[in-house]
Amino acid sequence: VCAEAFNPDEEEEDTEQRIVHPKTDEQRCRLQEACKDILLFKNLDQEQLSQVLDAMFERKVKPHEHVIDQGDDGDNFYVIEQGLYDIVVAKDNQARCVGRYDNHGSFGELALMYNTPRAATIVATTEGALWGLDRVTFRRIILKNNAKKRKTYELFIESVPLLKSLEASERMKIVDVIGEKVYQDGERIISQGDKADCFYIVESGEVKIMIKSKTMMSKEANQEVEIARCHRGQYFGELALVTNKPRAASAYAVGEVKCLVMDVQAFERLLGPCMDIMKRNITHYEEQLVAMFGSSMDLLDPGN
Repeated sequence: VCAEAFNPDEEEEDTEQRIVHPKTDEQRCRLQEACKDILLFKNLDQEQLSQVLDAMFERKVKPHEHVIDQGDDGDNFYVIEQGLYDIVVAKDNQARCVGRYDNHGSFGELALMYNTPRAATIVATTEGALWGLDRVTFRRIILKNNAKKRKTYELFIESVPLLKSLEASERMKIVDVIGEKVYQDGERIISQGDKADCFYIVESGEVKIMIKSKTMMSKEANQEVEIARCHRGQYFGELALVTNKPRAASAYAVGEVKCLVMDVQAFERLLGPCMDIMKRNITHYEEQLVAMFGSSMDLLDPGN
């Protein structure tokens, strides 16, 4: 096996020449727009992000063009600006389309992060535009940043009761896809009735869960009632992801609160093994609502 060694802990200040692809203002604007929701970039500081954007290059693709091929060595990480792309996996001499990117998203990071061959073929089905980041810059900035993040969150993630049922390797993958958000006292973190797109674990501080009950037949029907508090290591926001319904309650910060946030795709991919525990919690929520309001209708039919 021949592969370059990379130990993020041993890397000193960068001595390598930084790669820069000059861009017009218009290109820079398009690139920033394409990258604004890319999870791998979320935890970079301003200087690191600037270096990543400087190093990225534009690639136009045509219909039926193969962007990457399964089994090849990883050379670039790609962010999609526009276009449709099929994800094709070959197994037992059968090629199967297992998913599709539709005008946003990114791909190609696994081969660079874990030094493995490409796990799938990506084929453009329309004309499109991609932004590529070379292997050297990706490993120097993204991997180094992820190594720091792992050190920061490793012990905390291991202490979260929900995640105990995961393998150690699965827990570490969670570290790779989480972001951190800070909320000030009284700030609303999620709103009852909203569409759910992420899941939260409390890293520090306290979060109160409030609900407006449809079953309270009084003048104060629109008043929010506190039904629970979440502390360090506890989680919230999973209910809407498990039931595929809108948010059944609102959550507010009590004092300054730090939360780890995981988006819905990562939640489904990595927390599948925890689903039974989460479903058991639904029964607990229903009991609480029946005790307070005489009905669990709010959970079955959330909203304002």
